[in-house]
Amino acid sequence: MSTDNLRNEIEQHFGETVVADDALLRDCMSLCRTFNISAQDLSFKWQAINFNNKRSLQIFTPQSVVELRAQLQSGQAKAVASTVSRNFTRGRGTLRGKLKHVAAKKLDETLSTSKVIFQGPRMDELSRKSRSYRYMHEKVLERSEVLDDRIDCFAELVQRHYRIDELGDPACATEETVTVVGRIVLDAEAASSGVKINESSLVLESSRMMGSGVRVPIRLTSETKLRGGIKGTSGVSFFPGAIVALRGRNGGGGFFSVDDVLALPPVQAPSPPLNDPSTSFSMYIACGPFTADSDLHYKPWSQLFQKLTSAKPAIVLLIGPFVDADHSQIVAGDIGKTPSEIFERHYQEALRDFLLQSPGSIVLLVPSLRDLISDHIVFPQSELRSFGTDPRIHYLPNPCRFSLNGVSFAVTSVDVLFHLRKEEYFKRLQDVDPSVSDHAQTSDAMVSLARNLLQQRSFYPIFPVPLDVSHEVNLDVTHSEGLKLGTEDECAPDILVLPSRLKQFSKMVDNSLVINPSFVQKGFYAQLSYAGQASGIPRDRVDVEISKVA
Repeated sequence: MSTDNLRNEIEQHFGETVVADDALLRDCMSLCRTFNISAQDLSFKWQAINFNNKRSLQIFTPQSVVELRAQLQSGQAKAVASTVSRNFTRGRGTLRGKLKHVAAKKLDETLSTSKVIFQGPRMDELSRKSRSYRYMHEKVLERSEVLDDRIDCFAELVQRHYRIDELGDPACATEETVTVVGRIVLDAEAASSGVKINESSLVLESSRMMGSGVRVPIRLTSETKLRGGIKGTSGVSFFPGAIVALRGRNGGGGFFSVDDVLALPPVQAPSPPLNDPSTSFSMYIACGPFTADSDLHYKPWSQLFQKLTSAKPAIVLLIGPFVDADHSQIVAGDIGKTPSEIFERHYQEALRDFLLQSPGSIVLLVPSLRDLISDHIVFPQSELRSFGTDPRIHYLPNPCRFSLNGVSFAVTSVDVLFHLRKEEYFKRLQDVDPSVSDHAQTSDAMVSLARNLLQQRSFYPIFPVPLDVSHEVNLDVTHSEGLKLGTEDECAPDILVLPSRLKQFSKMVDNSLVINPSFVQKGFYAQLSYAGQASGIPRDRVDVEISKVA
């Protein structure tokens, strides 16, 4: 059938609205030709879908195209299975066994060209359900128990690391020097006035087990020292929510006088993977917003996509927001498509084209709390719902940890570096018994901020969320298990990705390489290459370049 005749048939059965939309018309014509059906049959299929879904309002949209394609593919697969079942004999096996073999073979052929082994969060039904928890149902007792448990866990770490027989209570007056572990909080007056934390407003909150949850002001003196810190750091960061270990005494004056600040035990360094040249890979890392704030044309994303199709990296890591709830046109309601349609049009189609051109590549998608396509707007955040069935596209939670060929990654879309920068109070202290780090860049403020996350073992160690940025993070304290950057048994990540509005960078922080790729909206993304054939731990085999989109 000629193009004009097919166009006329589509107009007859779908109306002028569909024909006036070039993209919809093109999709309908593609469906008719791909599945060898008429426009009338395509219309019948769409009406059946609407009837089954009990839709009273029947408007043909790009989402309708997606549903139609899935329905047609399903019908085609059933027809093929029926034909195969008639041709199978009893001696050649059952239909189920043959179909499983065919499906497994097809999947293996799709993935066999990829040289990257991806290991990520568990995706079974129970794990997905635990990440898609109901929020705004926290109980005060549950919150307090989680906060207490965090202090107690660090207390055990400090006690073992420094070989301390017994920890003390900061609220108890004593003439002897004791070691205490607690959480830094603001005093009531500073908290109510919105004043940033400073030396005079530092308060230590103990757990109920170690100090009945009492809050005690702490005093740093000119003789206070930092013990066991990274050599050359010359100080310690304090911010609300930080867990600290202090050595000193409460002389009965209503405050705890600090002699030493004990550095928290370092996270275990990652072990070097096998020296194998076949494990090398290239990777692009980009973070949204992916369009200018003045329009929804997604020009920066289109420019980045051209680079993807040209370079064909083995891994593409895209971090939300993909459809930004804070975009000026979306806030004003000046849009003609749903968020799902915008995502399908600008991302899904582009990623399908990319994977057709680079079948050995893998795409990783991490959502943002500002994503309109996410129905889980709380931190920690569950992964996006699947917009397709391609096994090479992985939907990951926020935050998440995963590995590629043995190289471990940790990623979050929350701008925790900026939040820490606003809340941090840095106190310079004399180093005592420092530990040595070959890659420490102690004079760099960005390194100091990133080190806070590693030492606190959390993607978001601040508590509570600062008032002026509280709209950016809807923190669910009772699910803080999902915010752990590392546990006692886990190593530090080889690569930590922390997108931030602060200046883009790539820096070594202790045993991890920290990357701030900035935002595609600002014109930046990161290129990473991993050399599998080299000695040492993964960070010594990684080369990162912060590049411009255009």
